[in-house]
Amino acid sequence: MALPDNAISLPVQELAFPEIIELNVGGQVYITRYSTLTSVPDSLLWEMFSQKSTESLARDTKGRYFVDRDGFLFRYILDYMRDRQLVLPDHFPERGRLQREAEFFNLPELVKLLAPKLSKQNSLGDEGCQSDPEEPSPGADVGAVACSSDGKCSGFITIGYRGSYTLGRDSQTDAKFRRVARIMVCGKTSLAKEVFGETLNESRDPDRPPERYTARYYLKFTFLEQAFDRLADAGFHMVACNSTGTCAFAHEQTDDKIWASYTEYVFYRE
Repeated sequence: MALPDNAISLPVQELAFPEIIELNVGGQVYITRYSTLTSVPDSLLWEMFSQKSTESLARDTKGRYFVDRDGFLFRYILDYMRDRQLVLPDHFPERGRLQREAEFFNLPELVKLLAPKLSKQNSLGDEGCQSDPEEPSPGADVGAVACSSDGKCSGFITIGYRGSYTLGRDSQTDAKFRRVARIMVCGKTSLAKEVFGETLNESRDPDRPPERYTARYYLKFTFLEQAFDRLADAGFHMVACNSTGTCAFAHEQTDDKIWASYTEYVFYRE
């Protein structure tokens, strides 16, 4: 039906945000839908992305919205906002820190889901393994390893890192790799300190006894070759490595795929 000439057309209200939104959370890039970020009313993300203007939101150098929080744990925050369920890996060591993230993002139901299982031993690192408990079991022989005449002891050190890369439709094209954000160190405390010295960041597991094991250390530099050189100089050699990768997002228009990966290298010194 035709409108009369004097009819007034109302302006269509445009959304301030696109349907697909890129986030930079503590250096980790996430791509999700606008509806996911606003799925929990009164949450911090709902408040951020329900505004009529984007001017007050921080952005990184590539224009992505920046949130200064733990980028590794944010994946669980985002998973919860998708379907309102908490699904964690077995023996997940980060419940305490994830609970703090849930409190920051103002997700009270997620805080409740995390609180009952919180324990001292669970508040550990964001690595796949967790540090051993402070008290050894009765009869356990902690730290019984062979040492040479110059005081160097045998043992394992595992180096791990998370990364991501973008691969286009043509698999023959070069992949675009992102820099390594953090190199994690797992092993006996005394060995880690011997090999990496002042380049070892112990802030997440201070005062760990030298005979104990930890998975909470990481290095102050981000070059894998530098870590390998230090291990080789200390007499370690690589005995195993493994890597896993998952497709985190596929762009609908360009078919570019963003892959997330986790890689570990195991070194041993006799």
